[in-house]
Amino acid sequence: MDASRTPSAPPPTAPVPPWSPAAGPVEPVRISRARRLAAPVLTLAGVTAAFAYVGAVDPNEPGHYPVCPLFRLTGVLCPGCGGLRSAHAFAHGDLVTALGANALAVVGYLVFAAFAALWLVRAFRGRPAPRLALGRAAWWAVAVMAVGFAIVRNFPFGSALAP
Repeated sequence: MDASRTPSAPPPTAPVPPWSPAAGPVEPVRISRARRLAAPVLTLAGVTAAFAYVGAVDPNEPGHYPVCPLFRLTGVLCPGCGGLRSAHAFAHGDLVTALGANALAVVGYLVFAAFAALWLVRAFRGRPAPRLALGRAAWWAVAVMAVGFAIVRNFPFGSALAP
């Protein structure tokens, strides 16, 4: 008898991928509430820790934080200059001082707080996370506002926006 003609087991069948119609109906995956809340809660914990650190270590005292490189080299205030002083005042509940140090940063804190609250509520209810999908025009508008803020705060008429 020829060895190449010996009976053998049938060839193994390939596994059926889960997205194949032959796999049958797909059951939705249930994710526990704790797992859904993990990302927004950990994000909020990180931001809270950062604000707690900046609230404890005063940026108004020299030597704790680096100086803005643009300001050090040119004397020009960037859109972020005064952001740490703003965060310090914000962490202490002094909104007027926070706005005086960097109004744009305070707007950013409030936008982030609203987004984080929405994310947390949606995760708690089992809904998908909110998407921050801005179009090209919106991103250009944000960039123009940041550059405009930086320009205005460097002129005498915009000195109220300087830290």
